Amino acid sequence: MPQKPIKLLIVDDSRIIRTAIKKIFDPDPQIEVVGEAGNGEEALAIIPELQPDVITLDINMPKMDGLLTLKHIMIKHPTPTVMISSLTKEGATKTFDALRLGAINFIAKPSNLNKNSINSQQQNILDKIKLAANINMKHVRLFRARTQLQTTTKKKSPLERCVVLGTSEGGYSALLKIIPQLKPDLPVTYLAILYAAPAYVDAFAKYLNQHSAVKVKRAVDGKVLKSGTCYLAAESEYITAVKVKKKLSLRVHPSPFPKRRGAINILMLSLSEIMSDRTLGIILSGQEQDGAEGVAEIARVGGEVIIQDPQTCLFKEMPETAIRLCESGDILPDTYIAEAIENYCNKTLK
Repeated sequence: MPQKPIKLLIVDDSRIIRTAIKKIFDPDPQIEVVGEAGNGEEALAIIPELQPDVITLDINMPKMDGLLTLKHIMIKHPTPTVMISSLTKEGATKTFDALRLGAINFIAKPSNLNKNSINSQQQNILDKIKLAANINMKHVRLFRARTQLQTTTKKKSPLERCVVLGTSEGGYSALLKIIPQLKPDLPVTYLAILYAAPAYVDAFAKYLNQHSAVKVKRAVDGKVLKSGTCYLAAESEYITAVKVKKKLSLRVHPSPFPKRRGAINILMLSLSEIMSDRTLGIILSGQEQDGAEGVAEIARVGGEVIIQDPQTCLFKEMPETAIRLCESGDILPDTYIAEAIENYCNKTLK
């Protein structure tokens, strides 16, 4: 039987923009535009009737802006939502806000300034809508982020364990569902590798630090790892952990093979050697296969493993490969991983 087309709802206050976006989908039989709305209130009124598979959503709109609309969508009608706005560029605060509230992906509005890139911009939009349609939304949960100011100050616990997270494409969204929910008073340090350019990782680290109870910092060579802190590294960095005078420290070096992915495996393998059964390895959304060997080795030496449920991943290759290679480990939606980390720490520290 032929597959039913993806039902798409376009939400933007500009009729011209809505028409331009609709024209992108008209030639594609896999996508059917079933409705349009000029603001968030209009969108929320017609979603129950139209039951779209995917929604595109602008941010700046009258009556109800995109971020407030997104929050209502995730509470009342959880639907894969892709932000299309002049404000949703990689590394922008509004982009991170939207992903934290449940958006699946983001796209900057198409621009006619560069005529040579129009086709690639349109193809990018088509691809992202189709990817979003494959996301299972039944595990959507809206969290209230814990901030450092709201957390009672306690004496730092001695570092006993490491949690290492690896992700590439789709990783912003997954990490925003995990890191802001982590508790700072556990004797655990967190290390995360995100396949994004260093400038974007810098911006992301600053954003996470403002919306998390744990401290979030960029990974820096020679830094002594502390509990209650998350260290974030970029795609161009190879990081390992070493013991110096009984303390764990970071070693950060430029990647010797910029076009070859391997940073997640390298970090996980280094931790499996020196922290063995005191490491929790986590693989999240992403393309290619980096991290699969790393979590398999962590499991082999007695550590524990969590793999994001591929049904909740924007890109499924990394977690699916990890599932094939790793004989043990929990497979969880991204919205349940922070809770699983806490349970892991409480269980193993008894």
